[in-house]
Amino acid sequence: MAYSLPCAAAPLSSSSCFSSLPRELRGSSPSLSSIRKWTSQNLQVQATGNTFGTFFRVTTFGESHGGGVGCVVDGCPPRMRLSEADIQAELDRRRPGQSRMTSTRKETDTCKIYSGVSEGLTTGTPIMISVPNTDQKAHDYNELSLAYRPSHADATYDMKYGVRAIGGGGRSSARETIGQVASGAIAKKLLKEFWRTEVLAYVSQAHEVVLPEHLVDQESVTLEQIESNIVRCPDADYADKMIAAIDAARITGDSVGGVVSCLVRNAPRGLGSPVFDKLSALFAGALLSIPATMGFEFGSGFAGTRLTGSQHNDEFYLDRGRIRTRTNRSGGIQGGISNGEIINMRVAFKPTPTIGKKQHTVTRDKRETELTTHIRFDPCVAPRAVPIVEAMVALVFVDQLMSQYAQCYLLPINPQLQDPIQPPQTWKNGKVTQQS
Repeated sequence: MAYSLPCAAAPLSSSSCFSSLPRELRGSSPSLSSIRKWTSQNLQVQATGNTFGTFFRVTTFGESHGGGVGCVVDGCPPRMRLSEADIQAELDRRRPGQSRMTSTRKETDTCKIYSGVSEGLTTGTPIMISVPNTDQKAHDYNELSLAYRPSHADATYDMKYGVRAIGGGGRSSARETIGQVASGAIAKKLLKEFWRTEVLAYVSQAHEVVLPEHLVDQESVTLEQIESNIVRCPDADYADKMIAAIDAARITGDSVGGVVSCLVRNAPRGLGSPVFDKLSALFAGALLSIPATMGFEFGSGFAGTRLTGSQHNDEFYLDRGRIRTRTNRSGGIQGGISNGEIINMRVAFKPTPTIGKKQHTVTRDKRETELTTHIRFDPCVAPRAVPIVEAMVALVFVDQLMSQYAQCYLLPINPQLQDPIQPPQTWKNGKVTQQS
């Protein structure tokens, strides 16, 4: 049996601390050695910062210029048909070298599934996916062993660990997001095939070019519209303006920021929990974990602060016996719980911190200097961030679906108030079939 120490920082004389210890350690003065021996045998310590989710649990691994990157997905339901092609399609959307809007690094990002899938079906055991690094140029980063790139993680990694991977920024590189996109591809497949829930993201701002919200029909916008141009904006005219703004910075060795908007259509009702695990809070945590993110909002966001309550409230009405809202300023989430309307959110990305212009910085041995990098970089990260945003949103959603099953559907539901979270389709031998 494992025990917890709720007051690990308390002095050894604290009675409240020892009240949680097992009986054999509750003597008048247990020795420090006996406590150390007990804690080493009974307390579990988990490495922080590399695992996401509770029921659908993802751990990513690898570094930008190491042997490769990837993920381990634990908790995926068994008997779902899954292939490397399912994952590769999403990885191709985020890989570098797609256009002049992205880094010129040439990687095929070819994935391989090493476990958790047998004869084309998931087995319910951990799924390991790995992608090799093939276009490494670690020598380009030799200068970074001496000087810190402004607004990058070089300095803070040293401040935290006292050591870091120099090549490519290590774990702080956007290349780490391959593990997020690969695991997100599985989550998106689950959502779309078995619940008809669709996650779509697109670039809604690049530098000062802002796509007006009314130009995007949230009910009908398609992946094909989004993928029709290199900036991933569903409106052709605004896509051209965004491309011009990014090109203007790129040719001078500079970068610009942007905003990615994300929609979840046909979202089940009742997902999310009160207080600390609100669905909106989970989305915020997931999306702000993506490199270069600077802000998050959902529904009316900050613009909603300029309205009155009577203007902002989403009034209810009955749609063929189903409770709905006439407007959707809540962004599909009320009280931290999904209400069945389209969930919409936005995440802001800063200008890429690695640029080709001369900048002032300091060296690791604390000398002021100037730095001009010659490293491949994205002039705007927003276009490549689109599949990453979709992946993180899908991971939150699948995890919350499984949580909802575990807590609220173990016993019979109240059909007057709760929707049955039941896939509109079933699968047999890994094949999807429509329910009659």
